[in-house]
Amino acid sequence: MTTVIDGKQVAASVIDAVKAASETLTKETGVKTGLAVVIVGSDPASHAYVGAKGRMAKECGFTSVQHTLPEETTQEELAALVQTLNADETLHGILVQLPLPKHLNSEPIIQSILPEKDVDGLHVVNAGKLATGDLDGGLVSCTPAGAMVFVKRTHGEDLSGLNAVVIGRSNLFGKPMGQLLLAANATVTIAHSRTKDLPAVCRNADILVAAVGRPEMVKADWVKPGATVIDVGINRIAAPEKGEGKSKLVGDVAFEEAANVASVITPVPGGVGPMTIAMLMANTVIAAYRKAGKKAPKF
Repeated sequence: MTTVIDGKQVAASVIDAVKAASETLTKETGVKTGLAVVIVGSDPASHAYVGAKGRMAKECGFTSVQHTLPEETTQEELAALVQTLNADETLHGILVQLPLPKHLNSEPIIQSILPEKDVDGLHVVNAGKLATGDLDGGLVSCTPAGAMVFVKRTHGEDLSGLNAVVIGRSNLFGKPMGQLLLAANATVTIAHSRTKDLPAVCRNADILVAAVGRPEMVKADWVKPGATVIDVGINRIAAPEKGEGKSKLVGDVAFEEAANVASVITPVPGGVGPMTIAMLMANTVIAAYRKAGKKAPKF
């Protein structure tokens, strides 16, 4: 019987742990965890995400600050705001919602956030700490951190002797995911569009993580019987069965067929997605603990 992971349920348990950690920090030190979110322009999807992050921060007992800037904000104005937030002692996390409007260059903005406040885990210092195995010193990108919670709840903390294959080599997900699996002692292969005989590489995986952005690319015969399959893809495809012009969300894995072979699998939607905001909250409370000189909780 295949276990389908309920991402909402796991995310809720992480949020409960974040709330408890946040309360404990306030009781012991008087410090209230603070998160600032910056959004530029009027992209509806971005505003929906930011709204969800703000609501969740409040639910966790954080001070939640949102800066909504007009579309025509200049690079200099945005950079100046980040510097102000860097200097604000009451804020432990800073998040600049991506994508930014076309005229703005996101990379220098992201790199100008103090690494210890970079709760998205995108600063080169945080990427470097992860790459060198310093999991307790940096902040890990939220989506791979969330996917790793599923892996550890399935296989435990130590992945010695297990083969893990990550399809996708992006800086946002593929590389950090590979580093996290490696840190847990898995034998890791990072596969991608140039990999020779990708299905054969995938069939060797005890843990298969798909993050390529190609709808239902991973078929059942790519999956080793009994493997754990983590699907990070979010693709919108036409769904004529729902009616004309309708669409649906699918992952990078052909879920229905792969679920017959895997022992554990994540659905899309409702798998990795809910974990991203939960891990953002976890990173923020970790940053607050470190700033207060306390041992940060693990999630």
